[in-house]
Amino acid sequence: MATLKITQKHHKHFNNPFPSTPKSLPFIQGTLLFNSQTLPPSQQIFSIGNDFQLLWSSNNGGYLSISHHSNPTRSMWSTIPGQAFVSAALAETEVEESRGSFVFKDRNVHLVCDHQTIEDIRVINPFDDKDQEFSSGYVGLNQKTDFENIQFPVVLITGWIFNKMMKNDRFQKTRGPSSSASARYWIVFDQKTSNQVGFHLKLGKLNYELHNQRSSPTRSGRYRSLRQKLGRIRRRKLGWCWSFTRPRGGFVTISSSNNEEIEGELKVTELSQEFNRVCFTYSSEKNERFYGFGEQFSHMDFKGKRVPIFVQEQGIGRGDQPITFAANLVSYRAGGDWSTTYAPSPFYMTSKMRSLYLEGYDYSVFDLTRQDRAQIQFPIFCILELADTRQFSSRKDFARKLTFGTHRTLHRNYREAS
Repeated sequence: MATLKITQKHHKHFNNPFPSTPKSLPFIQGTLLFNSQTLPPSQQIFSIGNDFQLLWSSNNGGYLSISHHSNPTRSMWSTIPGQAFVSAALAETEVEESRGSFVFKDRNVHLVCDHQTIEDIRVINPFDDKDQEFSSGYVGLNQKTDFENIQFPVVLITGWIFNKMMKNDRFQKTRGPSSSASARYWIVFDQKTSNQVGFHLKLGKLNYELHNQRSSPTRSGRYRSLRQKLGRIRRRKLGWCWSFTRPRGGFVTISSSNNEEIEGELKVTELSQEFNRVCFTYSSEKNERFYGFGEQFSHMDFKGKRVPIFVQEQGIGRGDQPITFAANLVSYRAGGDWSTTYAPSPFYMTSKMRSLYLEGYDYSVFDLTRQDRAQIQFPIFCILELADTRQFSSRKDFARKLTFGTHRTLHRNYREAS
């Protein structure tokens, strides 16, 4: 996320011994649409480097699947048919801190783009003149660093994420305008090694529109009031602020850049700096068990849990009474809960020998509450690496290469073992 507001809370002598569960961004899911004119009507295979392939199928609403050439029937990673696998949100996140204990609160979720379209899937080869927009770096990646050691060809997927047109809350009682929002995205799959596939994701700026049957000065004035209300997000101050990733940035806010009134329709495009939350959703088997996440004390299997990853005080009691009651009473949330730990790690391995590792220092959340899918929430820009660990000679070799790979910051590693 772009910026977090942190408020110190340890100035009281007595505190609520039973603090409420903080509000968080819910599990996001939406529909997947695709352009039947630009995509194959049934199935097509796209090569990723020399050792991997991506399968696109329009069956059951459309899905993607990545496999190794040595065993194309065994999927390393796949999306859920007919369901969006990329979504984004614009939210205000407040962090309360007390003596090393933190609590994250998503106080206001202003916008969620939960639906997704796939407009085009193409294979990019080096020095291909017809793909100048890719070679010019329009996806926001530096070719000299990010693509220095990749193996062509790579696969590029483009499309949009959007939310359904909805009635604005301010005009529910009138025949006022409805709102819609969308943003373009680019996804690049490239081979890193003989057992790893890189995944690069970039989101464009937010397009926000208000639609009205008839424009009028009154409704235009109402829209200006709505715009001013959204603009006040960045003017809210809670104690002191600490930016984790962009010290000069403030809250991501919607700002007016272009106003255009048309007879019969009020269409206003709103541009923001960027989304501050991205969700990546992929399939998981119902009987798959999740282990890991660093030093954990309360559970072995995290299937059905929502696991936050953030280094903080472990807590005194961590839910066991009456110790947690006493700790919370004298120090704000000092008791902790089942998820608080000194040494969490964004890494898991499942009973199906699949594993995933996220690199970087940003706050992230693993949502494993659904039986057939998993979702990760992370900041706006990410690079993942998919891997087929059948290519490793031994478990020791797998651990050595996994440890070596984690030195590259702002990368996310997805690994599968068999």
